[in-house]
Amino acid sequence: MAGGTKRQKEMRKVLRALLPRVPMSDAEAILTLALAGHLRHLPPSIAVWQATTSHIRHEHTDYDALLDDGYDRDAARYFVAGEMNDLLRGWGCNREVQSEDSPVE
Repeated sequence: MAGGTKRQKEMRKVLRALLPRVPMSDAEAILTLALAGHLRHLPPSIAVWQATTSHIRHEHTDYDALLDDGYDRDAARYFVAGEMNDLLRGWGCNREVQSEDSPVE
């Protein structure tokens, strides 16, 4: 994860500050999401946060299984919030998922 455009460099800097202990494979996936075209109008800090929460929700929790089981989006998010916050803390993040956080989806 070196080189790139000014925005890519800013995103990597924000990602390292937000998640100092994130595994490289997760960091790369989050960066890819954060650089998606539909997030380009957002400041790097917001784009990285939204990409982080979306990545964790879909890759590290039972969120999608809960949706498949018929839970609505808000209920599924409620049930995975604690697990998401535990992972964020494990990656060295001082922020937590709040109910008003927007998805990247």
